[in-house]
Order: sequence, then structure tokens, then C-alpha cells
Amino acid sequence: MSTPPDGLPVYRVLTGPDDAAFCHRVSEALGLGYELHEGPVVTFNGENVIVAQALVWPSRS
Repeated sequence: MSTPPDGLPVYRVLTGPDDAAFCHRVSEALGLGYELHEGPVVTFNGENVIVAQALVWPSRS
């Protein structure tokens, strides 16, 4: 597949609290065929650890 399914963009950034739900969202994107773009970014908002993970759709030549 040369483009992501369901009209999804080729570049995505997922963000949210560092919890199981976030990990499931990233795992789901990987299962669709996305690849991690670099490592995650982690910050603390005063209450929760917040993470962001960029994902890219691989270019198939």
C-alpha cells in the first residue's frame, strides 16, 4: 500500500498522557504500517507525564 488507509495523513503526531491508552494508539498505528519517526518527547504538565510520538508512513519506491 503506497498511502495510509482511511485517508490518514503520511505524517502523524500522537499526544497524550503516558498511559496504556496512549501506548495502544501508537501500537495501532504501527499495526497499520506506520513507522516511528525518532523517539518520543516527554514532558510534565504539573499533574501528568505527557508524551508525543511522531509517526510516518514509509515511502515505497
